[in-house]
Amino acid sequence: MPSFDIASEADAHEIQNAFDQAVRELEQRYDFKGTDATLERNEKGFVLVANSEERVKAALDVFKEKIIKRKVSLKFLDAKNPQPAGGQKWRVEVELKKGIDKDNAKKLSLIIRDNKVLKVSASIQGDNVRVTGKKRDDLQAAISMLKEVDFPLELSFENFRD
Repeated sequence: MPSFDIASEADAHEIQNAFDQAVRELEQRYDFKGTDATLERNEKGFVLVANSEERVKAALDVFKEKIIKRKVSLKFLDAKNPQPAGGQKWRVEVELKKGIDKDNAKKLSLIIRDNKVLKVSASIQGDNVRVTGKKRDDLQAAISMLKEVDFPLELSFENFRD
């Protein structure tokens, strides 16, 4: 039976390239000299640190700009509000979203189920949603329908099997 998986995962290589470019730009740009602006990677995502709230917001804008240039959606990033980090430092934590959580997976399967024209079914498979149908054309119609829906996560369609 034909099927495909709906996933939400950023290209790790492109994220790393954007990170490296942003770090280089923060080190070289004149307006960041003396601000101690740094961008570091941690287990959940990234941490930006600078000596003022405005500088840390500007550093976040630089990072987002590099992400966009690498053609990665900003929906993968979850930036928190700037917070004082002790002394004269400000910090922003940026989480990298990975996978589809249960609530969004339920919303996706509900969207697919509510569309009566498509003869496909959706099931939650961990961090992915698997869509199955009898015809390849039905699956392709489901993909085009889901691309038109404004969803809070960036969706990618993988493992298309006949």
